[in-house]
Amino acid sequence: MIALPYDYFLIAWFAIALISTAYVAYDQFAGNPEPTVMKWAFILVTLYMGPVGLLLYVLADKEPRPGEHERFTSPLWKQGVGSTIHCVAGDATGIILAAATTALLGLPMWIDLVVEYLAGFSFGLLIFQSLFMMRMMGGSYWQNVKMSFMPEFISMNAMMAGMAPTMSLLMMGRDMRAMDPLELVFWGVMSLGVMVGFTAAYPFNVWMVGAGIKHGLMTERRTGSSQASEHDKKGQRHASHGGGNGHGGGHGMKSQATGSQLAAMAGVTGFILMTGMIWPGFYVNLRLSARDVEGAIMPPGMINTFDLPGAAMREMAAVKPRQVSYVAPITARGDQVLQPRVEGGVKVFEIEVSAIRWNILPDVSVDAYAYNRQIPGPRLVLTEGDHVRINFHNALPESTTVHWHGLIVPNEMDGPAKVTQQPIPPGGSYTYEYTVGQHGTYFYHSHDHPDRQQALGLYGALIIAPKDPAAELNADLDYTIQLQEWLKREWLTYPAMLMEGALPNYFTINGKAFPATDVVPMKVGQAIKLRFIGTHNNFVHPMHVHGGPFEVVAVDGITLAERARYQADTVNVGPGQRYDVIWTARKPGKWLVHCHIPHHTANNNVEQDGGGGLMLVLNVQ
Repeated sequence: MIALPYDYFLIAWFAIALISTAYVAYDQFAGNPEPTVMKWAFILVTLYMGPVGLLLYVLADKEPRPGEHERFTSPLWKQGVGSTIHCVAGDATGIILAAATTALLGLPMWIDLVVEYLAGFSFGLLIFQSLFMMRMMGGSYWQNVKMSFMPEFISMNAMMAGMAPTMSLLMMGRDMRAMDPLELVFWGVMSLGVMVGFTAAYPFNVWMVGAGIKHGLMTERRTGSSQASEHDKKGQRHASHGGGNGHGGGHGMKSQATGSQLAAMAGVTGFILMTGMIWPGFYVNLRLSARDVEGAIMPPGMINTFDLPGAAMREMAAVKPRQVSYVAPITARGDQVLQPRVEGGVKVFEIEVSAIRWNILPDVSVDAYAYNRQIPGPRLVLTEGDHVRINFHNALPESTTVHWHGLIVPNEMDGPAKVTQQPIPPGGSYTYEYTVGQHGTYFYHSHDHPDRQQALGLYGALIIAPKDPAAELNADLDYTIQLQEWLKREWLTYPAMLMEGALPNYFTINGKAFPATDVVPMKVGQAIKLRFIGTHNNFVHPMHVHGGPFEVVAVDGITLAERARYQADTVNVGPGQRYDVIWTARKPGKWLVHCHIPHHTANNNVEQDGGGGLMLVLNVQ
């Protein structure tokens, strides 16, 4: 899934890795004079490390000119590269196979680390060292296991000490796709982990080669071959530097390390291994599995802790671009009146919720959740006394419900998930049915994961006319203002929340940010009823109208008695609140309606054409 900018880098990286691996494989089998096991070791390591593996091959092992391999590979640092390559090829293969398997099985990260270590050590010791090297080392298979155990233990400890924290901190970091083997970023973390592990294991392998515990690079030529050098023919040599690339004991290798030195090396690498395994647990939640986090990508700057549950990560996660099922036209507007059909005197509405891409500005889109493919959702226009039925279908990748904010309805129709009804699963449907006994300004919104779903666009106006038309406080014009807060960073849309890393950077009125908001035409002397609806989740927005005061005539759907109405030029609209105000155009001009928090009248902290966000214009002629 292409979701973040570095996904393109990963695609390029693995393309280069495949090209590098193909080159190393061709060059090795085309004539580089060394045993087959080392050929495959360099091929595997280049596959895991990409161009870094290719660089190591060219600098340390590729024969520069015919007959010069022995001299070229003789420096200790190159011998250390060969020893580490052989170690990494076996150990990393076991680690990567284990990581993919445990992730697919849904095992917690801490278990994954233990299994990875055991699999890497076992694969490296029992297969890549003792089995593949048996011909060169001589002796029986179990003799080779015994000889290889300590060098493999030291090298594996050092390598895993580098890989473990790299994998833990990146896989359990901001981009949880790194825990899913079906995502490219998982393999990117594996590749980086192998490189860090190689770096950590290299100095220990150099010491072991120098101490005669391990072999480094070698040369193996066919005696009498036309490709063999005169030096090889005279000496009848099949391998340089003591023979095979295995561990101590074979082909004349004689260890110079003391028991104390081996114990010290085993102890030190064991300590750094435990540190690398345990230390990340103070910063990330190693109890979680790939299934717990579901590939969540959390907002940049969000604080991740060792006790942050997977459910919280999923709540704060970005909408996955692959889940978007519809791209709305740039000019699309929300809050369109939904016409019902009438069945036996019942007004029947059809509503579906799905993931869409919606433009809040001509050049800024959000991946959002929407009712009937529009933000805000369709306006339901009812009359007091109506009997309504809403057939609701869930096309989201998660469960949801609908709450009818402020309405008196039967309890089973109220919408709170797991309280009055079971959540509507993906692909599921539910029918809401009730009789409307109130009138005024109301709205509907999600009540399952509302901090996530309402923040991503699941809300819509519900305007109810009184049964007695004389009870309506009319004006020349009627305009509804639904407020919203958005978080858009690095191409992705997150649910805006009042917490670290999740604060909004875009703000909209009726699904658009200024200057894409409506311009409402008026004439001097006309009055307009502005219905402010707090469909947002976080801030209290002080909504101010220029050009003179207005009269507050209704609060939360309740019409105020005449003596209770009052003059103001600002109302504080909190989440869930509604205010109906009547404003009269006294003088011609462009009069602003806006939030009085300046940050909320900018788009990603930038003003466009005089402002942004929660602004619209009453254009009075």
